[in-house]
Amino acid sequence: MAASNLEGVLLGMGNPLLDISAVVDEAFLAKYDVKPNNAILAEDKHLPMYDELSSKDNVEYIAGGATQNSIRVAQWMLQTPGATSYMGCIGKDKYGEEMKSAAKAAGVTAHYYEDEAAPTGTCAVCVVGGERSLIANLSAANCYKSEHLKRPENWALVEKAKYIYIAGFFLTVSPESIQLVAEHAAANNKVFLDEPLRSLYL
Repeated sequence: MAASNLEGVLLGMGNPLLDISAVVDEAFLAKYDVKPNNAILAEDKHLPMYDELSSKDNVEYIAGGATQNSIRVAQWMLQTPGATSYMGCIGKDKYGEEMKSAAKAAGVTAHYYEDEAAPTGTCAVCVVGGERSLIANLSAANCYKSEHLKRPENWALVEKAKYIYIAGFFLTVSPESIQLVAEHAAANNKVFLDEPLRSLYL
């Protein structure tokens, strides 16, 4: 397929989480009552962890979440600018800005809905030795609204896409959006892909 035909070919919709990844020690895990090589949802006791990780010299920011991870990998494989696009909800905060920068750096055309009240969803990636512990705080990822999807500039991504990928996690966030996109795909003979739930943290 020619590069010109790949523009916007794949659209993903899901729960964006900014991965905040850093090498830590066992004392850090103990401080936040985190077990090695585990994947959990954040509780109140974990919330200060994200800023502490961000302050580390070795911190990395990655545009994550199940669907967005898949879209980033697809973009890398296709090696064509603008081949993939993504929609989901982030907050209007510093982590939201990091998310936008990370997605742009990965070559993904991201059209995020920015929630005024909820903070950007984050996932602490605590690396100790060869293991990593994941602590996810979904926050704004749970706040996507179909009104955002219906905006002309966003619906244009749906119309352009030939393949649409939505993870099962999004079913609890915006079923109306999924129905709108699925109906469009069915009416236009497009491939609609849905991934079942795989783990707790995404």
